[in-house]
Amino acid sequence: MTTANEMLDQLREKGSRITTARRLVVSTLMGASGHVTAEELAATIQEQHPEVHLSTVYRTLDSLEKLGIVGHTHVGHGPSVYHVGVTHQHLVCEECGAVIDVPADMLEGLRDTLHAQYGFELHIGHFALLGRCALHPHVQTVRISP
Repeated sequence: MTTANEMLDQLREKGSRITTARRLVVSTLMGASGHVTAEELAATIQEQHPEVHLSTVYRTLDSLEKLGIVGHTHVGHGPSVYHVGVTHQHLVCEECGAVIDVPADMLEGLRDTLHAQYGFELHIGHFALLGRCALHPHVQTVRISP
Protein backbone atom coordinates (compact mmCIF):
# COMPACT_ATOMS: atom_id res chain seq x y z
CA MET A 1 0.00 0.00 0.00
CA THR A 2 1.29 3.42 -0.92
CA THR A 3 1.41 5.98 1.88
CA ALA A 4 0.58 9.66 1.55
CA ASN A 5 4.26 10.58 1.89
CA GLU A 6 5.23 8.08 -0.82
CA MET A 7 2.63 9.58 -3.14
CA LEU A 8 3.94 13.06 -2.49
CA ASP A 9 7.53 11.87 -3.02
CA GLN A 10 6.55 10.41 -6.39
CA LEU A 11 4.91 13.67 -7.40
CA ARG A 12 8.01 15.59 -6.33
CA GLU A 13 10.27 13.22 -8.32
CA LYS A 14 8.21 13.99 -11.44
CA GLY A 15 8.76 17.71 -10.95
CA SER A 16 5.50 18.65 -9.23
CA ARG A 17 5.48 21.19 -6.46
CA ILE A 18 4.15 19.86 -3.18
CA THR A 19 1.73 22.51 -2.03
CA THR A 20 -0.49 22.51 1.02
CA ALA A 21 -3.47 21.89 -1.25
CA ARG A 22 -1.82 18.83 -2.81
CA ARG A 23 -0.98 17.49 0.63
CA LEU A 24 -4.62 17.92 1.64
CA VAL A 25 -5.88 16.13 -1.47
CA VAL A 26 -3.53 13.19 -0.94
CA SER A 27 -4.23 12.85 2.79
CA THR A 28 -7.99 13.15 2.28
CA LEU A 29 -7.93 10.55 -0.49
CA MET A 30 -5.91 8.20 1.70
CA GLY A 31 -8.38 8.68 4.55
CA ALA A 32 -11.44 8.03 2.40
CA SER A 33 -13.21 4.74 2.74
CA GLY A 34 -13.79 3.17 -0.63
CA HIS A 35 -14.28 5.07 -3.84
CA VAL A 36 -14.85 8.82 -3.82
CA THR A 37 -15.58 11.47 -6.41
CA ALA A 38 -13.43 14.54 -6.88
CA GLU A 39 -16.40 16.58 -5.71
CA GLU A 40 -16.62 14.58 -2.48
CA LEU A 41 -12.90 15.05 -1.85
CA ALA A 42 -13.19 18.78 -2.52
CA ALA A 43 -16.20 19.14 -0.20
CA THR A 44 -14.38 17.32 2.62
CA ILE A 45 -11.26 19.44 2.19
CA GLN A 46 -13.23 22.68 1.86
CA GLU A 47 -14.88 22.14 5.25
CA GLN A 48 -11.55 23.17 6.83
CA HIS A 49 -9.81 24.77 3.83
CA PRO A 50 -12.32 26.60 1.62
CA GLU A 51 -9.48 28.05 -0.46
CA VAL A 52 -8.74 24.65 -2.08
CA HIS A 53 -10.49 24.62 -5.46
CA LEU A 54 -12.09 21.67 -7.21
CA SER A 55 -9.70 22.24 -10.13
CA THR A 56 -6.76 21.61 -7.78
CA VAL A 57 -8.33 18.34 -6.67
CA TYR A 58 -8.78 17.23 -10.30
CA ARG A 59 -5.22 18.23 -11.28
CA THR A 60 -3.76 16.36 -8.30
CA LEU A 61 -5.82 13.26 -9.04
CA ASP A 62 -4.76 13.42 -12.69
CA SER A 63 -1.09 13.64 -11.70
CA LEU A 64 -1.44 10.69 -9.33
CA GLU A 65 -3.22 8.68 -11.99
CA LYS A 66 -0.43 9.32 -14.49
CA LEU A 67 1.96 7.84 -11.90
CA GLY A 68 -0.22 4.74 -11.70
CA ILE A 69 -1.03 5.02 -8.00
CA VAL A 70 -4.59 6.29 -8.33
CA GLY A 71 -7.26 5.05 -10.68
CA HIS A 72 -10.65 6.30 -11.71
CA THR A 73 -13.71 4.42 -12.82
CA HIS A 74 -16.99 5.33 -14.45
CA VAL A 75 -19.60 3.49 -12.41
CA GLY A 76 -22.73 4.73 -14.12
CA HIS A 77 -24.24 8.02 -15.14
CA GLY A 78 -22.64 10.03 -12.35
CA PRO A 79 -19.13 11.40 -11.91
CA SER A 80 -16.05 9.20 -11.95
CA VAL A 81 -14.89 7.70 -8.68
CA TYR A 82 -11.25 7.51 -7.59
CA HIS A 83 -9.38 4.92 -5.58
CA VAL A 84 -5.83 4.24 -4.47
CA GLY A 85 -4.18 0.96 -5.29
CA VAL A 86 -4.19 -1.80 -7.82
CA THR A 87 -6.55 -1.92 -10.76
CA HIS A 88 -9.69 -3.90 -10.11
CA GLN A 89 -13.01 -4.29 -11.84
CA HIS A 90 -16.24 -2.84 -10.53
CA LEU A 91 -19.61 -4.53 -10.75
CA VAL A 92 -22.53 -2.15 -10.29
CA CYS A 93 -26.05 -3.30 -9.50
CA GLU A 94 -28.56 -1.47 -11.68
CA GLU A 95 -31.25 -2.01 -9.06
CA CYS A 96 -29.67 -0.88 -5.78
CA GLY A 97 -26.44 0.80 -6.90
CA ALA A 98 -24.17 -1.54 -4.93
CA VAL A 99 -20.56 -1.48 -6.15
CA ILE A 100 -18.65 -4.74 -5.86
CA ASP A 101 -14.87 -4.80 -6.35
CA VAL A 102 -13.50 -7.90 -8.05
CA PRO A 103 -9.89 -8.75 -8.98
CA ALA A 104 -8.85 -7.57 -12.45
CA ASP A 105 -7.47 -11.00 -13.27
CA MET A 106 -11.03 -12.31 -13.48
CA LEU A 107 -11.21 -10.62 -16.88
CA GLU A 108 -7.79 -11.69 -18.18
CA GLY A 109 -9.36 -14.34 -20.43
CA LEU A 110 -11.65 -11.75 -21.99
CA ARG A 111 -8.76 -9.32 -22.39
CA ASP A 112 -6.66 -12.01 -24.13
CA THR A 113 -9.52 -13.04 -26.42
CA LEU A 114 -10.30 -9.46 -27.43
CA HIS A 115 -6.65 -8.82 -28.19
CA ALA A 116 -6.14 -12.06 -30.15
CA GLN A 117 -9.32 -11.82 -32.22
CA TYR A 118 -9.70 -8.07 -32.68
CA GLY A 119 -6.37 -6.47 -31.77
CA PHE A 120 -8.29 -4.62 -29.06
CA GLU A 121 -6.65 -3.68 -25.77
CA LEU A 122 -9.16 -3.78 -22.93
CA HIS A 123 -8.55 -1.31 -20.09
CA ILE A 124 -9.87 -3.27 -17.14
CA GLY A 125 -11.41 -1.19 -14.42
CA HIS A 126 -11.99 1.99 -16.42
CA PHE A 127 -15.71 1.32 -16.78
CA ALA A 128 -17.92 -0.65 -14.45
CA LEU A 129 -19.82 -3.72 -15.55
CA LEU A 130 -23.53 -3.26 -15.01
CA GLY A 131 -25.91 -5.99 -13.94
CA ARG A 132 -27.86 -7.13 -10.93
CA CYS A 133 -26.45 -8.18 -7.56
CA ALA A 134 -27.50 -11.28 -5.63
CA LEU A 135 -30.28 -9.32 -3.92
CA HIS A 136 -31.87 -8.49 -7.31
CA PRO A 137 -31.23 -11.52 -9.50
CA HIS A 138 -34.37 -11.44 -11.62
CA VAL A 139 -36.62 -8.80 -13.04
CA GLN A 140 -39.99 -10.08 -14.11
CA THR A 141 -41.23 -9.05 -17.50
CA VAL A 142 -44.95 -8.56 -17.73
CA ARG A 143 -46.41 -9.35 -21.14
CA ILE A 144 -49.62 -7.69 -22.10
CA SER A 145 -51.71 -9.47 -24.69
CA PRO A 146 -52.98 -7.34 -27.59
